[in-house]
Amino acid sequence: MQIKDIPARIRENVKYGVVIPAHPLALTRDRRLDVRHQCALTRYYVDAGVGGIAIGVHTTQFEIREPGIGLFEPVLSLASETIDAFCAQTGREILKVAGVCGRTTQAVREAMLARNGGYHACLLNLAALQNEDNPALLAHCREVSGIMPLIGFYLQPKAGGRPLSYKFWRAFVEIENVLAIKIAAFNRYQTLDVVRAVCEGGRENDIALYTGNDDNIVLDLLSEYTFETASGTKSARIVGGLLGHWAFWAKKAVELLDSIHSITEAHAPVPAEMLALAWRVTDINAACFDAANDFGGCIPGINEMLRRQGLMKGRWCLNPSQDLSVGQDEEIERVCLTYPDMNDDVFVRENLNRWLSD
Repeated sequence: MQIKDIPARIRENVKYGVVIPAHPLALTRDRRLDVRHQCALTRYYVDAGVGGIAIGVHTTQFEIREPGIGLFEPVLSLASETIDAFCAQTGREILKVAGVCGRTTQAVREAMLARNGGYHACLLNLAALQNEDNPALLAHCREVSGIMPLIGFYLQPKAGGRPLSYKFWRAFVEIENVLAIKIAAFNRYQTLDVVRAVCEGGRENDIALYTGNDDNIVLDLLSEYTFETASGTKSARIVGGLLGHWAFWAKKAVELLDSIHSITEAHAPVPAEMLALAWRVTDINAACFDAANDFGGCIPGINEMLRRQGLMKGRWCLNPSQDLSVGQDEEIERVCLTYPDMNDDVFVRENLNRWLSD
Protein backbone atom coordinates (compact mmCIF):
# COMPACT_ATOMS: atom_id res chain seq x y z
CA MET A 1 0.00 0.00 0.00
CA GLN A 2 1.35 3.40 -1.01
CA ILE A 3 0.47 6.95 -0.02
CA LYS A 4 -1.36 7.40 -3.32
CA ASP A 5 -3.74 4.62 -2.24
CA ILE A 6 -5.04 6.75 0.64
CA PRO A 7 -8.19 8.62 -0.44
CA ALA A 8 -7.27 12.05 -1.82
CA ARG A 9 -9.42 13.97 0.65
CA ILE A 10 -7.74 12.29 3.59
CA ARG A 11 -4.28 13.00 2.15
CA GLU A 12 -5.19 16.65 1.70
CA ASN A 13 -6.52 16.90 5.24
CA VAL A 14 -3.38 15.34 6.71
CA LYS A 15 -1.18 17.73 4.78
CA TYR A 16 -3.27 20.72 5.88
CA GLY A 17 -3.19 19.65 9.52
CA VAL A 18 -5.79 17.88 11.63
CA VAL A 19 -6.48 16.67 15.14
CA ILE A 20 -5.56 13.00 15.63
CA PRO A 21 -6.33 11.74 19.14
CA ALA A 22 -4.45 8.73 20.46
CA HIS A 23 -7.36 6.42 21.26
CA PRO A 24 -7.50 5.04 24.84
CA LEU A 25 -8.70 1.60 25.90
CA ALA A 26 -12.03 1.37 27.70
CA LEU A 27 -12.14 -1.48 30.20
CA THR A 28 -14.69 -2.98 32.57
CA ARG A 29 -13.95 -3.29 36.27
CA ASP A 30 -12.60 -6.80 35.70
CA ARG A 31 -10.25 -5.39 33.03
CA ARG A 32 -11.98 -6.78 29.98
CA LEU A 33 -12.65 -4.75 26.85
CA ASP A 34 -15.70 -2.53 27.36
CA VAL A 35 -17.00 -2.64 23.78
CA ARG A 36 -19.85 -0.23 24.41
CA HIS A 37 -17.67 2.57 25.79
CA GLN A 38 -14.83 1.82 23.36
CA CYS A 39 -17.20 2.42 20.45
CA ALA A 40 -18.65 5.49 22.15
CA LEU A 41 -15.16 6.97 22.40
CA THR A 42 -14.55 6.43 18.70
CA ARG A 43 -17.90 8.05 17.83
CA TYR A 44 -17.09 10.96 20.13
CA TYR A 45 -13.89 11.67 18.21
CA VAL A 46 -15.61 11.54 14.83
CA ASP A 47 -18.40 13.84 15.97
CA ALA A 48 -15.88 16.22 17.54
CA GLY A 49 -14.46 16.84 14.08
CA VAL A 50 -11.08 15.09 14.27
CA GLY A 51 -9.27 14.29 11.05
CA GLY A 52 -7.76 11.03 12.18
CA ILE A 53 -7.72 8.47 14.97
CA ALA A 54 -4.69 6.48 16.15
CA ILE A 55 -5.28 3.12 17.81
CA GLY A 56 -2.90 0.49 19.17
CA VAL A 57 -0.56 3.25 20.37
CA HIS A 58 0.86 4.06 23.81
CA THR A 59 -2.45 5.52 25.04
CA THR A 60 -4.22 2.29 24.00
CA GLN A 61 -1.79 0.43 26.33
CA PHE A 62 1.01 -1.66 24.88
CA GLU A 63 -0.16 -4.65 26.96
CA ILE A 64 -2.92 -5.31 24.40
CA ARG A 65 -0.24 -7.22 22.48
CA GLU A 66 0.58 -9.66 25.26
CA PRO A 67 -0.42 -13.28 24.46
CA GLY A 68 -2.46 -13.64 27.62
CA ILE A 69 -4.47 -10.52 26.74
CA GLY A 70 -4.67 -10.70 22.95
CA LEU A 71 -6.54 -7.45 22.34
CA PHE A 72 -4.42 -5.92 19.59
CA GLU A 73 -6.38 -7.32 16.63
CA PRO A 74 -9.84 -7.05 18.28
CA VAL A 75 -9.25 -3.41 19.26
CA LEU A 76 -7.98 -2.45 15.80
CA SER A 77 -10.88 -4.22 14.11
CA LEU A 78 -13.46 -2.64 16.39
CA ALA A 79 -12.09 0.87 15.83
CA SER A 80 -11.89 0.46 12.06
CA GLU A 81 -15.43 -0.90 11.80
CA THR A 82 -16.81 1.81 14.09
CA ILE A 83 -15.07 4.59 12.17
CA ASP A 84 -16.33 3.24 8.84
CA ALA A 85 -19.90 2.86 10.06
CA PHE A 86 -20.06 6.27 11.70
CA CYS A 87 -18.36 8.02 8.79
CA ALA A 88 -20.89 6.43 6.42
CA GLN A 89 -23.63 8.13 8.44
CA THR A 90 -21.90 11.50 8.68
CA GLY A 91 -20.09 11.75 5.36
CA ARG A 92 -16.75 12.20 7.13
CA GLU A 93 -13.42 10.76 5.96
CA ILE A 94 -11.00 9.90 8.75
CA LEU A 95 -7.35 8.87 8.62
CA LYS A 96 -7.02 5.53 10.38
CA VAL A 97 -3.63 5.10 12.04
CA ALA A 98 -2.45 1.86 13.63
CA GLY A 99 0.37 1.75 16.14
CA VAL A 100 3.07 -0.72 15.08
CA CYS A 101 5.70 -1.94 17.55
CA GLY A 102 8.37 -4.55 18.04
CA ARG A 103 11.32 -5.84 16.12
CA THR A 104 11.00 -6.31 12.38
CA THR A 105 9.13 -9.63 12.36
CA GLN A 106 6.52 -8.35 14.80
CA ALA A 107 6.29 -4.92 13.16
CA VAL A 108 5.75 -6.44 9.73
CA ARG A 109 3.04 -8.73 11.11
CA GLU A 110 1.27 -5.82 12.82
CA ALA A 111 1.53 -3.63 9.72
CA MET A 112 0.02 -6.35 7.56
CA LEU A 113 -2.82 -6.82 10.01
CA ALA A 114 -3.46 -3.06 10.02
CA ARG A 115 -3.38 -2.80 6.25
CA ASN A 116 -5.75 -5.72 5.86
CA GLY A 117 -8.02 -4.13 8.48
CA GLY A 118 -8.50 -0.97 6.44
CA TYR A 119 -5.92 1.29 8.07
CA HIS A 120 -4.21 3.97 6.01
CA ALA A 121 -0.89 4.38 7.83
CA CYS A 122 1.09 3.02 10.75
CA LEU A 123 2.76 4.96 13.54
CA LEU A 124 6.09 3.14 13.73
CA ASN A 125 7.46 2.81 17.27
CA LEU A 126 11.20 2.06 17.42
CA ALA A 127 11.36 1.41 21.17
CA ALA A 128 12.13 -2.30 20.69
CA LEU A 129 15.31 -1.41 18.78
CA GLN A 130 17.02 0.42 21.64
CA ASN A 131 20.54 -0.74 20.82
CA GLU A 132 20.45 -0.78 17.02
CA ASP A 133 22.54 1.61 14.92
CA ASN A 134 21.13 3.88 12.23
CA PRO A 135 21.56 1.42 9.32
CA ALA A 136 19.62 -1.25 11.23
CA LEU A 137 16.90 1.22 12.24
CA LEU A 138 16.51 2.44 8.66
CA ALA A 139 16.41 -1.10 7.27
CA HIS A 140 13.59 -1.84 9.73
CA CYS A 141 11.69 1.29 8.64
CA ARG A 142 12.10 0.48 4.95
CA GLU A 143 10.82 -3.04 5.51
CA VAL A 144 7.62 -1.80 7.15
CA SER A 145 7.22 0.98 4.57
CA GLY A 146 6.94 -1.70 1.92
CA ILE A 147 3.66 -2.77 3.52
CA MET A 148 1.93 0.55 4.19
CA PRO A 149 2.65 4.28 4.59
CA LEU A 150 4.66 5.28 7.63
CA ILE A 151 4.22 7.95 10.23
CA GLY A 152 7.65 8.36 11.75
CA PHE A 153 7.72 8.59 15.51
CA TYR A 154 10.17 10.36 17.81
CA LEU A 155 9.05 9.03 21.19
CA GLN A 156 10.60 10.45 24.35
CA PRO A 157 12.73 8.00 26.38
CA LYS A 158 10.58 8.38 29.53
CA ALA A 159 7.70 6.83 27.56
CA GLY A 160 9.91 4.03 26.26
CA GLY A 161 11.47 5.72 23.26
CA ARG A 162 15.12 6.20 22.37
CA PRO A 163 17.30 9.06 21.12
CA LEU A 164 17.27 9.42 17.35
CA SER A 165 19.96 11.56 15.76
CA TYR A 166 19.65 14.20 13.07
CA LYS A 167 21.50 11.79 10.76
CA PHE A 168 18.81 9.18 11.32
CA TRP A 169 16.00 11.60 10.46
CA ARG A 170 17.88 12.96 7.46
CA ALA A 171 18.06 9.42 6.03
CA PHE A 172 14.53 8.54 7.18
CA VAL A 173 12.95 11.34 5.13
CA GLU A 174 14.40 9.77 1.99
CA ILE A 175 12.05 6.79 2.42
CA GLU A 176 9.39 7.42 -0.20
CA ASN A 177 6.39 5.96 1.63
CA VAL A 178 6.49 8.37 4.60
CA LEU A 179 3.22 10.23 5.08
CA ALA A 180 4.05 12.19 8.24
CA ILE A 181 6.26 12.36 11.32
CA LYS A 182 5.00 12.65 14.88
CA ILE A 183 7.51 14.51 17.05
CA ALA A 184 7.03 13.49 20.69
CA ALA A 185 10.56 14.06 21.95
CA PHE A 186 9.42 16.57 24.62
CA ASN A 187 12.67 18.33 23.74
CA ARG A 188 13.11 21.46 21.62
CA TYR A 189 16.57 20.48 20.33
CA GLN A 190 15.39 17.09 19.13
CA THR A 191 12.24 18.62 17.65
CA LEU A 192 14.43 20.93 15.57
CA ASP A 193 16.48 17.93 14.39
CA VAL A 194 13.38 16.43 12.78
CA VAL A 195 12.13 19.64 11.17
CA ARG A 196 15.59 20.51 9.83
CA ALA A 197 16.00 17.00 8.40
CA VAL A 198 12.69 17.31 6.54
CA CYS A 199 13.70 20.70 5.10
CA GLU A 200 17.25 19.71 4.18
CA GLY A 201 15.93 16.53 2.61
CA GLY A 202 13.59 18.56 0.38
CA ARG A 203 10.49 16.81 1.78
CA GLU A 204 8.87 19.81 3.47
CA ASN A 205 6.01 19.75 0.95
CA ASP A 206 5.56 15.97 1.10
CA ILE A 207 5.88 14.93 4.74
CA ALA A 208 3.38 16.43 7.19
CA LEU A 209 4.78 17.27 10.61
CA TYR A 210 2.66 16.53 13.67
CA THR A 211 3.34 17.43 17.25
CA GLY A 212 3.32 14.80 19.93
CA ASN A 213 5.03 17.21 22.32
CA ASP A 214 2.20 17.33 24.83
CA ASP A 215 4.23 19.82 26.89
CA ASN A 216 4.45 22.35 24.04
CA ILE A 217 1.39 21.82 21.84
CA VAL A 218 0.29 25.37 21.08
CA LEU A 219 3.75 26.84 20.51
CA ASP A 220 4.70 23.94 18.23
CA LEU A 221 1.65 24.68 16.09
CA LEU A 222 2.15 28.46 16.02
CA SER A 223 5.81 28.37 14.99
CA GLU A 224 7.34 28.54 11.54
CA TYR A 225 10.72 26.86 11.18
CA THR A 226 13.13 28.26 8.56
CA PHE A 227 16.52 26.83 7.57
CA GLU A 228 19.21 27.68 5.07
CA THR A 229 19.85 24.53 3.05
CA ALA A 230 21.97 23.59 0.04
CA SER A 231 18.83 24.11 -2.05
CA GLY A 232 18.07 27.53 -0.59
CA THR A 233 15.85 28.76 2.21
CA LYS A 234 13.31 26.17 3.33
CA SER A 235 10.43 26.59 5.77
CA ALA A 236 8.09 24.15 7.45
CA ARG A 237 5.33 24.12 10.03
CA ILE A 238 4.08 21.53 12.44
CA VAL A 239 0.55 21.45 11.05
CA GLY A 240 -1.40 19.22 13.43
CA GLY A 241 -1.15 16.94 16.40
CA LEU A 242 -1.26 13.23 17.11
CA LEU A 243 -1.66 13.45 20.84
CA GLY A 244 -2.75 11.61 23.94
CA HIS A 245 -3.67 15.03 25.29
CA TRP A 246 -6.28 15.29 22.55
CA ALA A 247 -7.90 12.02 23.65
CA PHE A 248 -10.02 14.13 26.04
CA TRP A 249 -11.75 17.47 25.42
CA ALA A 250 -11.37 16.67 21.70
CA LYS A 251 -14.00 19.15 20.52
CA LYS A 252 -11.96 21.97 22.09
CA ALA A 253 -8.82 20.60 20.45
CA VAL A 254 -10.46 20.87 17.03
CA GLU A 255 -11.53 24.44 17.78
CA LEU A 256 -8.01 25.28 18.97
CA LEU A 257 -6.36 23.94 15.82
CA ASP A 258 -8.88 25.80 13.64
CA SER A 259 -7.97 29.03 15.43
CA ILE A 260 -4.26 28.40 14.94
CA HIS A 261 -4.75 27.70 11.23
CA SER A 262 -6.60 31.01 10.90
CA ILE A 263 -3.66 32.86 12.48
CA THR A 264 -0.93 31.15 10.48
CA GLU A 265 -2.77 31.38 7.15
CA ALA A 266 -3.30 35.10 7.63
CA HIS A 267 0.39 35.56 8.54
CA ALA A 268 -0.99 37.57 11.44
CA PRO A 269 0.85 38.42 14.66
CA VAL A 270 0.23 35.83 17.32
CA PRO A 271 -2.34 37.25 19.76
CA ALA A 272 -1.22 37.56 23.37
CA GLU A 273 -4.20 35.47 24.45
CA MET A 274 -2.96 32.59 22.31
CA LEU A 275 0.41 32.69 24.07
CA ALA A 276 -1.41 32.69 27.40
CA LEU A 277 -3.47 29.72 26.22
CA ALA A 278 -0.25 27.82 25.49
CA TRP A 279 0.80 27.60 29.12
CA ARG A 280 -2.77 26.81 30.23
CA VAL A 281 -2.76 23.78 27.95
CA THR A 282 0.62 22.74 29.34
CA ASP A 283 -0.63 23.10 32.92
CA ILE A 284 -3.59 20.83 32.16
CA ASN A 285 -1.27 18.35 30.51
CA ALA A 286 1.11 18.31 33.46
CA ALA A 287 -1.72 17.22 35.74
CA CYS A 288 -3.24 14.62 33.45
CA PHE A 289 0.08 13.20 32.26
CA ASP A 290 1.59 13.19 35.75
CA ALA A 291 4.69 15.14 34.78
CA ALA A 292 5.61 15.46 38.47
CA ASN A 293 6.16 11.70 38.61
CA ASP A 294 7.91 11.13 35.28
CA PHE A 295 4.57 10.44 33.56
CA GLY A 296 3.89 7.34 35.64
CA GLY A 297 0.15 8.14 35.79
CA CYS A 298 -0.17 9.27 32.17
CA ILE A 299 -2.60 6.65 30.88
CA PRO A 300 -4.82 6.47 33.99
CA GLY A 301 -4.78 10.29 33.97
CA ILE A 302 -6.23 10.40 30.47
CA ASN A 303 -8.75 7.72 31.42
CA GLU A 304 -9.77 9.68 34.50
CA MET A 305 -10.57 12.73 32.37
CA LEU A 306 -12.81 10.58 30.19
CA ARG A 307 -14.38 8.87 33.21
CA ARG A 308 -15.40 12.25 34.59
CA GLN A 309 -17.31 12.91 31.37
CA GLY A 310 -18.98 9.50 31.27
CA LEU A 311 -17.02 8.33 28.24
CA MET A 312 -15.42 5.60 30.35
CA LYS A 313 -16.82 3.68 33.31
CA GLY A 314 -13.51 3.78 35.13
CA ARG A 315 -9.83 4.59 34.69
CA TRP A 316 -8.77 0.93 34.91
CA CYS A 317 -5.67 -0.24 33.05
CA LEU A 318 -4.70 -3.73 31.97
CA ASN A 319 -1.86 -3.64 34.47
CA PRO A 320 -3.62 -3.64 37.89
CA SER A 321 -0.75 -1.72 39.47
CA GLN A 322 -1.10 1.16 37.02
CA ASP A 323 -3.15 3.96 38.52
CA LEU A 324 -2.95 7.64 39.36
CA SER A 325 0.12 8.71 41.30
CA VAL A 326 -0.19 10.10 44.81
CA GLY A 327 -1.61 13.60 44.52
CA GLN A 328 -2.45 13.30 40.83
CA ASP A 329 -6.20 13.18 41.39
CA GLU A 330 -6.00 16.46 43.28
CA GLU A 331 -3.99 18.01 40.44
CA ILE A 332 -6.58 16.87 37.90
CA GLU A 333 -9.33 18.33 40.04
CA ARG A 334 -7.39 21.61 40.25
CA VAL A 335 -7.02 22.05 36.48
CA CYS A 336 -10.63 21.05 35.84
CA LEU A 337 -11.81 23.76 38.24
CA THR A 338 -9.26 26.33 37.08
CA TYR A 339 -9.93 26.01 33.35
CA PRO A 340 -13.65 25.27 32.90
CA ASP A 341 -13.65 26.96 29.48
CA MET A 342 -11.21 24.34 28.15
CA ASN A 343 -13.53 21.33 28.45
CA ASP A 344 -16.21 20.06 26.07
CA ASP A 345 -18.54 18.77 28.81
CA VAL A 346 -21.67 20.29 27.25
CA PHE A 347 -20.94 18.66 23.88
CA VAL A 348 -20.44 15.29 25.58
CA ARG A 349 -23.60 15.55 27.68
CA GLU A 350 -25.68 16.38 24.61
CA ASN A 351 -24.44 13.37 22.65
CA LEU A 352 -23.27 10.70 25.09
CA ASN A 353 -26.46 8.59 25.08
CA ARG A 354 -26.41 8.48 21.29
CA TRP A 355 -22.74 7.44 21.19
CA LEU A 356 -23.42 4.71 23.74
CA SER A 357 -26.52 3.39 22.01
CA ASP A 358 -25.63 3.47 18.30
